[in-house]
Amino acid sequence: MTPDHSKVPRIGVGCVVTRGTQWLLVRGLRGYWAPPGGHLDFGETPEQCAVRETLEETGLRVENVRFIAMTNDLIPEMERHYITIWMRADATSGIATICDPTEISELGWFERDAFPSPRHVFFDNLLNGRCYPAPPPEAF
Repeated sequence: MTPDHSKVPRIGVGCVVTRGTQWLLVRGLRGYWAPPGGHLDFGETPEQCAVRETLEETGLRVENVRFIAMTNDLIPEMERHYITIWMRADATSGIATICDPTEISELGWFERDAFPSPRHVFFDNLLNGRCYPAPPPEAF
């Protein structure tokens, strides 16, 4: 039996970018909000992917990149399954701008108690502690 490669889980990396108490969120063209992120490239570390995706999507350079959690994300309507590696980073310079309008329709800095919706399932999984390991309170 030939494996159906369209059903193979993909690896994504999300980058929780903070500046003070605010988080940077981007809204994709499907309308869902989440931190910057994308697919892990061959040979790339999760840290490198978090830095690259944040720069490509928002023009921001980040530092102090560290692992916080991993989520198992099923998206039935897209017939997709992701393992998302969540990193956290600090914004060091620049002004967040939409650098890739083919992927991002809006962006903004938000307090945790004022996140916009709808949010992407992988972001909700992280926020609701459906992750490995369960993140310590200081992770957010």
